[in-house]
Amino acid sequence: MTTPVQTANQINALLFAEGGSLSISYLAKSLNVDESAIVPALEILSARLNGTGLTLIRTATEVSLAVGQEESALLREQYEKELGLEIGDAGLEVLSIILYRNGVSKSEIDYIRGVNCATTIRNLLARGLVERISRGARQYVYAPTTQLLAHLGVRSPEELPDYATIIRSLSDVAQTAENSDVFHGNSNTTDTARDSS
Repeated sequence: MTTPVQTANQINALLFAEGGSLSISYLAKSLNVDESAIVPALEILSARLNGTGLTLIRTATEVSLAVGQEESALLREQYEKELGLEIGDAGLEVLSIILYRNGVSKSEIDYIRGVNCATTIRNLLARGLVERISRGARQYVYAPTTQLLAHLGVRSPEELPDYATIIRSLSDVAQTAENSDVFHGNSNTTDTARDSS
């Protein structure tokens, strides 16, 4: 039988991997425990996070990891620095994947580039170049914004240069990933803490 401490550890891992909020019902189902076992585990996790720079945000139905109040100013400063920089080669690569694969999951982007692209994606989101679209419970994809398409002078991704050829190549890569079980885990996690891009 799983102890509350073990459940707290597992919740911590799931929240870190998700990079967003998770419902208490989802946590219970994922960990194969009753929802009543989630609450004491959350209390343990919340106490453990005190003084670490992170905090646990809870509502009646959802929970997420967040930056602690004291550290939020530092993060905001770093975030503003990121926005002041050019998006760089990593940003251009991720942007190209999102443009041509219009409606692509983070795991697919990571697989194509071979690194975790969470920070790059967050940067593109903050700049209004891409948008995160929900496709059901915990299913998210990224797509170009109309602002980006207008900036590129196209009405849709299909008008991008060499669209048919590039989309075919990217689709082949995505198919390879699906066949190799890359997407059979947490396939649409977003915004984890580090980005190797």
